[in-house]
Formats: sequence, C-alpha cells, structure tokens
Amino acid sequence: MALRFLIDSANVHDWAELWPLGLFQGITTNPTLLRRAGLPCTVETLADLTDQALKFGCQELHLQAWGSSSEELLSHARALLALAPEHIVIKLPLIEGGLRAAAVLIASGVRVTLTACYAPSQALAAAGLGATYVAPYLGRISDSGVDGRAEVIRMQRCLDGVGTTTRLLVASLRSLEDILTLAPLGVDTYTLSPSLARQIWTHPLTEQAASQFAADTVLT
Repeated sequence: MALRFLIDSANVHDWAELWPLGLFQGITTNPTLLRRAGLPCTVETLADLTDQALKFGCQELHLQAWGSSSEELLSHARALLALAPEHIVIKLPLIEGGLRAAAVLIASGVRVTLTACYAPSQALAAAGLGATYVAPYLGRISDSGVDGRAEVIRMQRCLDGVGTTTRLLVASLRSLEDILTLAPLGVDTYTLSPSLARQIWTHPLTEQAASQFAADTVLT
C-alpha cells in the first residue's frame, strides 16, 4: 500500500495553504474540527465545505455523520453522501449505532471510516464489517494511560495478519516522532493537523541552505 497523508482540518484557509503542495490525498473533518473553525455542524455547512474541497481538487473527503441512534446516523450519512457520492467517505463512530449504520452503507458500496478506535479488537471489528478505514486516536490512547504507539502497532499487525483491505487511518498524532516510529512497521495512512503537517518537510538546516542558495545567486 502507498503512503497516504490527509489534512485534518475544517478550516478552508488550511486547505488553501497545504493542498497545493501535492503531499495530501484527502481531507478529514468531524464535528469537533467544525467547532474549532467556528462552523455549525449542519448539512448546509458541509455542503459548502464539500464545494470548496472539490475546487481544490480533493478526491477523498471524509465527512462525519452525527446522531444519537443508528437511524439518525444513517439519515445524516445519506444526506452527506448525496453532496458528492464519488468523493465522500462517511465517518461513523465505532459504537453499536455506528456499526449498524456502517453495515447498511457498506452493503450498498459506500466507503466508510469507523472512527474513535481505542483498541485492537475494535480495529478487527471494523475489518470484519468491511470498512475502508478505521481511525485510532493515538494521542488520546496515550492520554488514557496506555502506550498509544504500541496499541496502533498491535492494530496494524492484527489487520495484516487477517489480510483485510481495511486500512488504519491514524489520527490524534502529537508529534512527528509518532509517524517516524510507526511508518517502518507498515503503518502508512495518517490524518495530520496543519501544524504537524508542516513539520514533515521543514528543517532549520534546509531553510538555512535554501537561504544560502538564494544569496549565492545574487550577482555582486
């Protein structure tokens, strides 16, 4: 599988800065990211964001359905999917209602990300269901007192062991070291906050060298 980076933001200004770099294969959002961007969690808001994402050329936009029951989750999921069926991946929480809604969607050929994964058994549940992605919250796993990196590695080994096509989409990354630890072990798909994304290609010595190159081109 190829390395995949997705932008984790509901802020169009972040998209405008990062997408043209060509490093990213998609964009992920959720109700919390909408709140941080000062946006209401409504189908109308997400319709506008979908239009913006498609203008940037985004081919894979993860939008999260919401609701207190599987019926509400499924209703919102269908409304979101209708915005751009070929480009949208529906995100659902890894709870019973989310699984029920996901089962209906997956049976009809919809790509689904099961999100808020905290344990390897949940990753296997997502694989058993046939989800396209399952998203472990690495940083939050560590916050709970468990080694987040180790748990994500266990998840990847479980998925590799059963030969599923379900991919880990690692979220809640706190540092570049998280990626550098996981990537050599076959974890290849990450959703990155804008601040963390910028760390991938930046290094003070590279900046220094580039400045020197620029200075050396000036004729004196």
